[in-house]
Parts: sequence; C-alpha cells; structure tokens
Amino acid sequence: MASVPDVTKSVTVEATIEQAFAIFAERPLEWWPESHVFVKQRTAITIEPFVGGRYFERGADGEEIAWGTIVEWDPPNRLVMTWRVGPHWQPIFDDEKASFIKVDFVATGPFTTTVTLTHADLHRHGDIAETIHQALNGPSPGETLEQYAAVVTKHVPKAA
Repeated sequence: MASVPDVTKSVTVEATIEQAFAIFAERPLEWWPESHVFVKQRTAITIEPFVGGRYFERGADGEEIAWGTIVEWDPPNRLVMTWRVGPHWQPIFDDEKASFIKVDFVATGPFTTTVTLTHADLHRHGDIAETIHQALNGPSPGETLEQYAAVVTKHVPKAA
C-alpha cells in the first residue's frame, strides 16, 4: 500500500507545559469534540495515565468503548495513543489496525506551550487510510485543538 502522510496540527496556549499536559490528559471530556463519539449520551472520557492504559468514553447507560491504548506516557512532554477508528468512523478493537495519535508539548516560554498533535501511521487503517487522511487534513489547528485551547483559557489564569 502506498504511504499515507501524517497529519500534524498545533496550537500555542498560555499555560506552563505542566498545565497544558494536565488539561489535555485530565479534562478530555471538556475539549473532545461532541461529534467524535462512539457511545450514546457520553458522560465521561478517561485517559488512563500509564503505558498500557486505555483512553475510553462512557455513555449514560454505562457502556464503555476504548478509542485506543496509551503506548507512551511521558508527562509533561509527550503522550502517544493508538487510534482505533474503522470504516464509517466506527470503533475497531484491534491495536494492530490502529494508527497513532502523538501529542507533544513544548514550552515556548515560561507561560506558553506549543501543543502538536500528529495522526501518524495512517496506512495501518488499510483501505480507508486515504479517506481518513483527507478528513483529518484540514486547516490547523482543527476542531480538537481549538476546543482544547479554549479549555486551557478557561482553566489557566493569565500570567501577570
């Protein structure tokens, strides 16, 4: 299969690197786009803070569906997860067919952090890889990082 390029987006937020990482990892329910759901009436999104942990959502009925597995956990610098999305944007349950979401946090000042989110190894999605690439490859920072930045602004007081 031909190579499918990665999709990288970034945003700079007014927060320390520790604050930026914590908000990403601990408050995904607040920034995760409403349109990106696998369960009915999502009530929680959890990113388990360790390699081998899951990131999953829970619906009002108690159903849990994992979006993937944590494969790298290096606070406050990096988080890498598998991304289990299949045809028609439905969940798949096999990390061997999942691509990766790599999130890098770089302090660009004492109170600013650049957060870069890369969808990598999209070829692992097989026949739908190019379709997924096209859907993700819009203008930066994209809906997810825009919402994340708004949550950072809400929770981090402005530096004096």
